[in-house]
Amino acid sequence: MSKGFFIDTTRCIACKACQVACKNWNRLPAEQTKNQGDLQNPPDFTFTTYKLVRMNEEIVDDKVNWLFFPDQCRHCLIPPCLLWAQNTEAIYQDENTGAVVYTAKTQGLKAEDIIGVCPYDVPRRGKDGFLAKCTMCNDRVKNGMEPACVKTCPTGTLNFGDLEEMRQMADERLKKVKLTYPDARLLDSDDVRVIFLTAFAPEKYHTHAAAFDAQHWKAR
Repeated sequence: MSKGFFIDTTRCIACKACQVACKNWNRLPAEQTKNQGDLQNPPDFTFTTYKLVRMNEEIVDDKVNWLFFPDQCRHCLIPPCLLWAQNTEAIYQDENTGAVVYTAKTQGLKAEDIIGVCPYDVPRRGKDGFLAKCTMCNDRVKNGMEPACVKTCPTGTLNFGDLEEMRQMADERLKKVKLTYPDARLLDSDDVRVIFLTAFAPEKYHTHAAAFDAQHWKAR
């Protein structure tokens, strides 16, 4: 059955446990980084960073707010990257889980095009020409386990299960959050398998937190 995430950013404390767990399970090396003047590290996705907790200091209603956004691939219902690649040996969608998976065949794709059509600016190219991003821990999921990031989350920010159950959980949580944050919303919930709940407008979290052209891709 098609799977999905519900990510409730109002519960995120930026512990980065998800970020570390993703590195650990996928055997990805640590990034060589430097001080950027803020607490987010590394500053963006890379070929070896699939999960990234974005950290923004925003003034909302004359108050300083830390806005945390545990970013990742959205595993779109209709993936623009897959449509553009037109090569299911390079990019395919698992028929059981719905995970959008990249293979070694991505080395033959024009990386700029694949990255450019992603509404969330997720895929990254390695020095060898391969493309990479979150896999939904598809190997874990197909063996009855949760994705590593979800397994390690201590606050209930990250949730995973059957897509319809995640949608229901998101709708119910949104009603409660709106009592405190009237501008709370679900991001692109009809188009993706990774549904984010934000307390404020998505652009306050990240430029690509919400899709810029979701309806276009939905119609293709």
